[in-house]
Amino acid sequence: MDIASTLAQIQNRLAPNLIYPTLRKLFFKLPAERSHDLALKAIAKTPAPILRAMKNGKAADTSARVMGIDFPNAVGLAAGLDKNADYFSGLSQFGFGFIEVGTITPRPQKGNEKPRMFRLQEDSAVINRMGFNNRGVAYLKAQISNTEYNGILGINIGKNKDTPLQSAHEDYQQCMQQIYTLADYITVNISSPNTPGLRDLQVGEATRKLLSEVKATQQTLTDKHGRYVPVAVKVAPDMDPQDINDFCDTARALQIDAIIATNTTLSRPDLTSDHADETGGLSGKPVTDLSRSTIAQLAQRLQQEIPIIGCGGIFSGDDAVAHLSAGASLVQIYTGFIYRGPELVTEIRQSITDAQ
Repeated sequence: MDIASTLAQIQNRLAPNLIYPTLRKLFFKLPAERSHDLALKAIAKTPAPILRAMKNGKAADTSARVMGIDFPNAVGLAAGLDKNADYFSGLSQFGFGFIEVGTITPRPQKGNEKPRMFRLQEDSAVINRMGFNNRGVAYLKAQISNTEYNGILGINIGKNKDTPLQSAHEDYQQCMQQIYTLADYITVNISSPNTPGLRDLQVGEATRKLLSEVKATQQTLTDKHGRYVPVAVKVAPDMDPQDINDFCDTARALQIDAIIATNTTLSRPDLTSDHADETGGLSGKPVTDLSRSTIAQLAQRLQQEIPIIGCGGIFSGDDAVAHLSAGASLVQIYTGFIYRGPELVTEIRQSITDAQ
């Protein structure tokens, strides 16, 4: 099926607010990972005016200065959708103020066995156990270098599955060295539940050691290139209050530039869908309260010393405003974007403007 041609035909027949719901019905008939791949390939082949029409209206200006970066608006696309930086130029047509690609690792890896992504429609959620499947940092670097894009680009980095935890800092350093000059900011992912042991890097001495090495590399690369690229750290929604406090103290001491809260959760709060018992990270509406609670705890501890990017369970403009009210300076969407499409970006931007 030629999805791009189908999209063009739908555009000619339907109002903009009906384009994505119609396409979603088609895609949701397929397995989750298959529809994910097809949708991204369609975006790459679809002319920009058609993509922009799917936003359904002119988006409000919600510019913000965070991490020393001037974001044209406060709504970003979270990492995970465009792992290898194959599609970010097309995705930018939907009105995002910034896009985060990755997670990327030093060496290519296949990730976990399929099936590894499950759509929970009754719960407006997704469970994934992808396992950092990606083509490696050299591929991502080439893709970004050869793509025309004038927006804010974050690059999310992780470690290879077979790299021992005590050597994890070497993977993050290698990625930083490769992509430093291409990124507007870099995100250190230590919170995916799908790489064994990775979340151990969020707590205690392991956190301090890893982030100390990351900050040292950041300084070396700043001196080398004459350009400071901020480093954010993405955390899980499953940390207990003491772990959050300890993490904040480490982040403050090392002058981490931002915290992204949150990644997916291992908990299963009141799910009703058939795939509720699948292993992996849960995202979507069931994570809204967990993510917002984590944002609020981080904000209380940090007292605005480090900005927070709110991510997790955002399905409406009101959800985004609530994340911002809890202490976030920017927001990112992923699962909400899958379910609601580009009009969610427009809605969030308008809601933020109305709330100001």
